[in-house]
Amino acid sequence: MPRRCIAAMSRQLHVAASHDKTPTLSRLVTFSTLAAPLPRCQSPAMSEKPARILVVDDDPELRALLQRFLAEHGYQVRSVDGGKAMDGALQRQPADVVVLDLMMPGEDGLAILRRLRAGGDQVPVIMLTARGDPVDRVLGLEMGADDYLAKPFLPRELVARIASLLRRLGPERNMSRDETVKVGPLTINFSTMTASRGGTVLPLSSREYALLAALARSIGRPLSRAQLIDRALGRDAEVTDRAIDVAVARLRRAIGDDAASPRHIRTVWGVGYVLTEGDDG
Repeated sequence: MPRRCIAAMSRQLHVAASHDKTPTLSRLVTFSTLAAPLPRCQSPAMSEKPARILVVDDDPELRALLQRFLAEHGYQVRSVDGGKAMDGALQRQPADVVVLDLMMPGEDGLAILRRLRAGGDQVPVIMLTARGDPVDRVLGLEMGADDYLAKPFLPRELVARIASLLRRLGPERNMSRDETVKVGPLTINFSTMTASRGGTVLPLSSREYALLAALARSIGRPLSRAQLIDRALGRDAEVTDRAIDVAVARLRRAIGDDAASPRHIRTVWGVGYVLTEGDDG
């Protein structure tokens, strides 16, 4: 990272805390000085196609500060105030990383995360919380959060964690950024949550689409039944291996794959299933 970026991020001040509805919970966040514009600290990997970050927090001041700070570091940033607004934002445009606050009125961060994973959405999530209870941290990670950051925190630590998460994703990040993926005659649209074959939209159930989307995000790589349950249905789903086999059989029929000799959703004996380009010749 350029020295001017490090210097800019090293100028720290404490912004006054905005308190939760619960008087005992303080939502302190430590921010870099924002009186003057920060230099753009964009990495070479982000120069062509900046990563898309969605901040979900009910605190408008925190949203504004995070949006400005992350944008100054080369990210494409949007911010919303809760789960319903997040759903609309993700429907309009997928995100590479969601920064999700735990403590929000109504549907809190854990409930939002649980719903995302149960619906088959594997968007990387960094959870923010003013609660330092390790139980909360473990619970969030067990539900599928990719990282966890307790308030107060340095914005440069959030930037570092986002960058680290994107590096870990590697090639999967590029696929998750694409709104559509083509596999043989199939086109999976992650933005509209639909799949089509030869231009005709397939009448998939929500479970069938979730399974297909999970397989499509790992084209050519076998997924075990446990991985399919986790990625398509959520870790809390009470689904047996046999139920996954039945669901895959239904999905094959729905996409027009040959059940006797499937070309696209193939069985990998002793492992699970894999989505392939197939042979349409």
